[in-house]
Amino acid sequence: MLDNRTIGARVAGVVLGAVLAATPIAATAVRAQDAGPTLSKPWIRMVMPSRPAAGYFQLSNPGDTGAALTGAESTACGSVMLHRSVTRNGQATMEMVKSIKLMPHGTILFSPGGYHLMCMEPTEAVVPGKTVQITLKFADGTSLTGDFEVRGAAGN
Repeated sequence: MLDNRTIGARVAGVVLGAVLAATPIAATAVRAQDAGPTLSKPWIRMVMPSRPAAGYFQLSNPGDTGAALTGAESTACGSVMLHRSVTRNGQATMEMVKSIKLMPHGTILFSPGGYHLMCMEPTEAVVPGKTVQITLKFADGTSLTGDFEVRGAAGN
């Protein structure tokens, strides 16, 4: 048998829950849990051990808030840099990039001829057929680590 205090507490809990669900506070709490950027199709091209290797992947942002990729790191590389390939006056070249904006609900493809990672001074861990971990760093202090499949010069 329920006493008046128990019944009152249950009713108050139901009413409070309904009020919270209908307020912007509840919606804000849900948005705060938006998923951050996701990494898919990661791979790294190894041409030869004495040359930098290039990392490629797809970066998606399913959330309502933009993100900015500001760097990367890996124990398999002396350093990792953000780069992009550009063509100016018919001359193809690569340039370092400080950050790459990822729009809400957007996707950026890191691919040959576009944005990519440069694994400078690759270690002996960067061998075709193996995987290496690379951690992507974002402006808000978050990071995302993925297993990058190492492929040969032809990309397979």
